[in-house]
Amino acid sequence: MEDPESEGAAPPPGLSSLLPPQEFLRSRKGQLLLAESVLSFIIFICYIASLAASFMMAPLLEFLLALFLFFAYASKLNEKFKGVHWPLADFLRCVTAAIIYFAISIAAVSKYSDGASKAAGVFGFAATIVFAVDFYITFNDLVTFLKQGSSDSPEGRKTE
Repeated sequence: MEDPESEGAAPPPGLSSLLPPQEFLRSRKGQLLLAESVLSFIIFICYIASLAASFMMAPLLEFLLALFLFFAYASKLNEKFKGVHWPLADFLRCVTAAIIYFAISIAAVSKYSDGASKAAGVFGFAATIVFAVDFYITFNDLVTFLKQGSSDSPEGRKTE
C-alpha cells in the first residue's frame, strides 16, 4: 500500500542531486565531456598496469580537467563566472589533449610490447579522435562567438 500523498511529491534529495541534469547528458557537449572523462580514466588505468607507467600523468590530468568541465558546464558555472572565457579554455584543453594523446599513444604502441601499453595506445588513439571532434566543435562555436562580437563593435561605433 502506497501513501497517496507521496505519489505526486518529488523524491527526497540524495545522491541524485549530485548527478548532472538529463538535458545536459543528452547534449553533444555533455556526451563529449563524458566520453573524454571515461576514456582518460581507462587510459590512466592501462598506463598504471603497463610498463609505460611514465605516461600516466597526462591521462590523469586530462581526466580531472574533463571531469571538472563536465560538472562546471552541468551546474552552469560557465554562466556564473564570466571572468573566465570558457570556450577558449575548453578549446585549448582539447587541442593540447589531442596532441598529447596522439604523441604518447604512438610512443606506447611502438616502444612497449606489453598488452596494457598497447591497450592504452589504442584507447589513446580513440581519445585523440574524441578530443579532436570536441575542439573542432568548440572552434566553430568560438569563431561564431568572435564574429558576433566583432560585428557588433564596429556597427556600434559607426552609429555613435
